[in-house]
Amino acid sequence: MGLDSASQSDSQQLSVKVYAVIISYHPDIKLQKLANSLCRQCQKVFVIDNGSGPASAELFSELEKLPNLEVRRLGENTGIAHAQNVGIKAALAAGADFVLLSDQDSLPTENFVAQLLSFYQKRTVSSASPLGAVGPYIKDVRPGGDELVYVDKKWGPRRFLPDTTSQAKPAVTIDAAFLLASGCLIPRATLEKVGLMNSDYFIDHVDLEWCLRARRAGYRLEVCPSALLNHSLGDSTVHIPGRTQPVHVHSPIRCYYLARNTLKLIASGLLPRRWQLGYLIWLLKYCAFNTLLADKRCERARLLGRGIRDGLRGKKGKIEI
Repeated sequence: MGLDSASQSDSQQLSVKVYAVIISYHPDIKLQKLANSLCRQCQKVFVIDNGSGPASAELFSELEKLPNLEVRRLGENTGIAHAQNVGIKAALAAGADFVLLSDQDSLPTENFVAQLLSFYQKRTVSSASPLGAVGPYIKDVRPGGDELVYVDKKWGPRRFLPDTTSQAKPAVTIDAAFLLASGCLIPRATLEKVGLMNSDYFIDHVDLEWCLRARRAGYRLEVCPSALLNHSLGDSTVHIPGRTQPVHVHSPIRCYYLARNTLKLIASGLLPRRWQLGYLIWLLKYCAFNTLLADKRCERARLLGRGIRDGLRGKKGKIEI
């Protein structure tokens, strides 16, 4: 007797190697919970630490006791893009068919990886155009947080607004403008064609830049609505009168990278013309908020100015303090 469709799907998933790559930087106990979860769901987990120092030694010692987990400590903060590349290269060298990226502050459900993999396999069969990567439905879990799913709009990526009417049917899939790195499942073939993350960006817009390259290569990106992931974007969220969606507030140093890398992205040739204008307008609003309404306004203004200057000059990598 032949296998039924469900059994065939389970059999296919068992034969596929999914290796996870977690990037850590001064982690707390959440990293151990994340690592335990992904070790149960993936054949191997790589934790790439970006120079957290001796304070995290005990936590990493505990993680290394897990049989299918490997910790690689880089000794200094090399940027999230470089750290992701270290993990991706290690996963591909070990024979991964898929690489699952994760930040240290995300926490997937117990069937998270199986849901993403099943979704990818079904969508690959049902669509003629190649599927480059799939991501989860991400929700910012902090008070006032919202969905962190982005779709194409006229002036650039905008957050997906779910239809909350009682008659609405849940979405089967969501075509994404880009996918956040955390929870993103990427096939080996996509990485081999599109390439690795752009380490010139160091941090911020790294996932956006890679997704734009994937789309230029002919791939589409999709969100699996049933694969839910709790995640935190930025250090806090605030609400501005007259604006329905919250503003995600980052540390002052991130003002530098967001300003610089937005200009790098505009100059990259990856953005449609209307998106270029949309990101310029976004940068103006971002500068206004951080210099007028956020805390540490003087420090933010100084770093924004430096980021704009370095972005116009084409500087890359880590800021020189």
